[in-house]
Formats: sequence, C-alpha cells, structure tokens
Amino acid sequence: MVSSVSSNSSSSSSSSTSTSNQMIASNFQTFLTLLTTQLKNQNPLDPLDTNQFTQQLVQFASVEQQLKTNDTLTALLTAAQSTNLSNAVGFVGKTVTANGATATLSDGSTKWNVNLPRDAKTVTLTVTDSSNNVVWTEQKSMSAGDNAYTWNGKTSTGTLAPAGSYKLTVSAVDASGASMTPSLAYTGVVTGVSVSGGTTTLKVGDYSIPISDVTSVSS
Repeated sequence: MVSSVSSNSSSSSSSSTSTSNQMIASNFQTFLTLLTTQLKNQNPLDPLDTNQFTQQLVQFASVEQQLKTNDTLTALLTAAQSTNLSNAVGFVGKTVTANGATATLSDGSTKWNVNLPRDAKTVTLTVTDSSNNVVWTEQKSMSAGDNAYTWNGKTSTGTLAPAGSYKLTVSAVDASGASMTPSLAYTGVVTGVSVSGGTTTLKVGDYSIPISDVTSVSS
C-alpha cells in the first residue's frame, strides 16, 4: 500500500528562486533608471565617454542575460526533480536491499544481508533495540559473499519483540581464527517516495533511504 509520494524541494526551490529573481529584477530596474538619468543629464559640451557608455551597455546586457539564465535553470531543475520522482514511483511495492545495519521489524520478522570477504567459521550476530539493549544473539557459520540473515523477531527470552527499529552487529572469524569485517545491508518493502533538497529517497518502514544506497530490487 502506498503511504506517500511527495516532493518538498520544488516549492522551497521555487520560493528561493522567485526571491532571487525579484532581487535581480529590482537591481536591473535600478541600473536602467541610473543609466537613463545619466544620459538625460550629461553635459552636452562633455558627453559621456564612448568607452564608458559601451561598458555600461555590456553590464546592462549581462544583467538581462542573468535573469534569463536563472529562469532557464529553474525550469531545468523542476523538470529533473519531476523526472526523478516519476522514476522513483516504480520502486513502490518492491522489495529493496540497501546498505545499512538498522532495519525495521514488521510482520514478525526482518532481514539483513551479511557480506563476508571469505568463509567464516564463526559469525556472531547480535540484535539490539533503539535503546541499544541486546534482544537477540546467536552464532552461525557463513560462506564468503552474500548471506541472507532473517531474524524472526524472537528475543533471547522467547517473547516476540515489539515492532520498531533494530540494529544488527556482526563479528566473524575464519578457520584460522583471524577476524574479518563484514558489510551489512537490510531489506524491506518500499511504501513511499519523496524528493527533498534534490535527493530522492525511498520510505521503507520508519526509514527514508537515499535511492543511491539501494543495492538490489525485487518484486
């Protein structure tokens, strides 16, 4: 079920751009008034120097060009954000895996991906809650590469943990007893998308994930 599809950046960006354009337009009008007044009040016996006049005309053209450039850039930015949002909508309802150690427990289970640089004889997996309390720990052996780890939501006392955010900490040693550092990712279903500050994010559980952190997508 889609919970949200939103864009916060376009309105703030438009407001900021509008203010900037108003300031530039005000300066433009002031410059034009000064130039016109200078021409009207110049001394006929000592008219405005041609080089000075040319320089001021160049400045006049530069201000006008800046106004047009800002309008064009604003239009391009708005179009790009709309495109990003439209593309991101395709993630809604899909299961994604993203880099990270924290996941949301929902529907009684949650899943992480543990990637190991080589085979591990012993892997210690510890799940902690948002208050950093240990709720579950166990040991497994895992092979090199990606390993799916699913926690069924059961605590060490056998009760079911409440829905919420949980962090997985992993330590691993190989057959020779040497330790290794695994990389972690978590998996969840996308329920919404948003664009804020030029960054497109996906809503998975209680988290907003930058789309750049997503490593895999499945139906």
